[in-house]
Amino acid sequence: MSKKYIIDGNNLIGKISKLERTRKTDPQSARDHLTAIIDRYFSTKKVDITLHFDGFKKEGLKSSTAKIKYSNNRPADLMIKEEIEKSKNRKQICVISSDHEILNFAKVCGCKTIKSEIFVKNLFPKSKEKSEEERAKEIDNNEIKRAFGLD
Repeated sequence: MSKKYIIDGNNLIGKISKLERTRKTDPQSARDHLTAIIDRYFSTKKVDITLHFDGFKKEGLKSSTAKIKYSNNRPADLMIKEEIEKSKNRKQICVISSDHEILNFAKVCGCKTIKSEIFVKNLFPKSKEKSEEERAKEIDNNEIKRAFGLD
């Protein structure tokens, strides 16, 4: 079994501010955008992914990397737990959520866990180049005095 990611979709949307704002007026669009982000991130990785959403399937989301599941009348949390329970090799599972109950359940079952807010940093890595403000903070007063011939 290859590495498997089980993603709490609504929880992850809530940790991406742009998608959280979109979800308030257009939940389907937020799901579409998250699916595209997940596809882009995992496009070169050989992993299995299940993306869980609360509620009913309105329009079919298309993903090239993930299997998308809707909880319908039940909470998605239950479906995530059931998927973990049914798995034969739980040590190969990584659960992405910030829901404490899900994370604790996953840990007890031997799964790896990543909090959604940490995973978001992986999805959107910041540029390694320092901003002007960061560089300016690194310059001490003596360097400034030398630069202006004041020392």
